[in-house]
Amino acid sequence: MSASSGSTPASVFRSLCRSSPWRWETVRFSVSWISTDGESDPLRAWVRRPAALRVETADGALLHSSTGNEHSRDSFYVSSSKSSWLVAPSLITPVYNEVGYVHRRPKAAYGEPVFGDPRWAAMLDPVELAGDAPVPYETPFANRVELDDLGEEIYEGRRVLAATATPNISYQPFTPGRPLIGQGRTRVVVDVATAICVSTTALDGPLQGCGHRLAIKGVNEYMIDDLFNDAPPTLTDVREHIPWQVG
Repeated sequence: MSASSGSTPASVFRSLCRSSPWRWETVRFSVSWISTDGESDPLRAWVRRPAALRVETADGALLHSSTGNEHSRDSFYVSSSKSSWLVAPSLITPVYNEVGYVHRRPKAAYGEPVFGDPRWAAMLDPVELAGDAPVPYETPFANRVELDDLGEEIYEGRRVLAATATPNISYQPFTPGRPLIGQGRTRVVVDVATAICVSTTALDGPLQGCGHRLAIKGVNEYMIDDLFNDAPPTLTDVREHIPWQVG
């Protein structure tokens, strides 16, 4: 893992974990979850930020499809809560470090589309492993997770950063009660180009061997609304003569 002056392998890994909102707009992938009962059947997914999601089984059966714009958001904009007025990450620029990853995340309306397991949001944006900004002092147990055995690897043909993560008392899952890593040590693999967490594997504890596997198939491909609709809209074939009714 390359680290320039003033940065450490651990700080580089954490800054990559903060970077997802600014490293891709659309992504196509397959994912499976591994539990004590074994590995789930893989799912195919298409995501277009901020909220469009399509999910299919491996043989193409549609499970979920939504553009994320089906319902009015009037109440969102008139709500008096502070979060209602936060700007989308794509409209603001974070503070980058010398290696080009995010040093500090600004206040923004973060969120990822989710299907079934709430950990979808965390694997697409694994900021819960790093926090929005570095801790003031690099002291033991000050960070959300402790990182060991860091290194660069190749996963599914793509460059990744990997580390063994152990949660500290300050670790807070993106979705309460659904942490991306276990209570003990977890091997975590993060894709360099997208900052998506592509793999987790619990190394000890009752969930040893559990985690997830994600294979990225395409990044920043053009995705139209029809991809996220249950059925394409009815179109008129303009090659045929269209009779006009004259009353």
